[in-house]
Amino acid sequence: MPDWVNKGVFEYEKRLPKQWRFELVELASANRAKGLTADQAMAEEADRILSALGPQERLILLDIVAKSPTTEQMADHIQQWQQDGQDCALVIGGPDGLADSVRQRAYMRWSLSPLTLPHPLVRVVVVEQLYRAWCILQNHPYHK
Repeated sequence: MPDWVNKGVFEYEKRLPKQWRFELVELASANRAKGLTADQAMAEEADRILSALGPQERLILLDIVAKSPTTEQMADHIQQWQQDGQDCALVIGGPDGLADSVRQRAYMRWSLSPLTLPHPLVRVVVVEQLYRAWCILQNHPYHK
């Protein structure tokens, strides 16, 4: 990833509370140069994604066709996830999208926007939104 992406993610990651245990896990995309079709690439990536998840982890899927909750609604979701005590994994799909096996495993789908955003920007926006939601839950003025 470009340096600005890593700096942006790190900036918001360090602001998150330690008990959230934020961890960025990057999985390699399928190698389309090997002549894979889009479906084959998505299936290969799905295997990597599903094997990286713990059996009890809630999969939150970043999906352009999902609902776009407000930041306040996301804060409510996050508060509920905290109360439930389950780890959550937010997944950004590969360039071809996500296989049905990953979609079926999803606990929730979250659209940041109806716009198609580049993957590097999505990383920064997601962690910033997590920080913003935490600020809402703490009545911190950052959100205003």
